[in-house]
Amino acid sequence: MQDVPDRLTLKRHRDLDGVSTVPWPRRIILSLIALLSILGLLNAFGQRPQTTIASAPAAHLKLYAPAHLRGGLLFSARFHVYADRDIKNAFIILDPGWVEGMSVNTIEPSPLGQASSNGRLTLQLGHIPKGDSYILWLELQVNPTNVAWRRPANVTLADGKTVILTIHHHFTTYP
Repeated sequence: MQDVPDRLTLKRHRDLDGVSTVPWPRRIILSLIALLSILGLLNAFGQRPQTTIASAPAAHLKLYAPAHLRGGLLFSARFHVYADRDIKNAFIILDPGWVEGMSVNTIEPSPLGQASSNGRLTLQLGHIPKGDSYILWLELQVNPTNVAWRRPANVTLADGKTVILTIHHHFTTYP
């Protein structure tokens, strides 16, 4: 029976002759992994939602949605319309960035109608009386291969063909 297995030498493998005593490359790699983990805990790549509000004489629109996303994760967006005057035929019009590289899981409550207007998703809400509000939920999932840097995802509120207001929003999607 041999004391030392084949292809091993005591000088090199046991005594580490010729091997640096400080494993700097390993420390650098582990530090980078730890840094990425800490940044993730601090929500640097997260999907923490933020509230954006736009106002016009006819209505206020509050958007509650994240601006930073990670591939593969589910998220929701809330569109809250406050009518300061009667809105006869309310529409929420979403830029293509809302559905590009995303899977739409559900829209609640279901809009009266859905259409496409030059690539923009148009959701018909119907009549919103003065003083009332309407909340629309959009549930989405980011496709894992979708990577985007500040993709425009604006939201427009309209009464028929008349634009009431627009919220400028964007998505940054991390892999």
